[in-house]
Amino acid sequence: MPLRDFVKEQRKIHSLTQADLARKAGVGLRFVRELEQGKSTLRMDKVNQVLQLFGKRLGPVNWRPEAE
Repeated sequence: MPLRDFVKEQRKIHSLTQADLARKAGVGLRFVRELEQGKSTLRMDKVNQVLQLFGKRLGPVNWRPEAE
């Protein structure tokens, strides 16, 4: 599952608005919006601040290009 979808799904499961999530994670509302929109350049430390609320952290995953 893409990170943006995971964060959005978890936010909704926990009945949080984007503003609530930003406040609880200690990041800006703009950051949460960019994260949920799939911005390709985000600070990993801030992403981890958000993920920590859901008991998660960034880590390596297997990846293969779809078109080989």
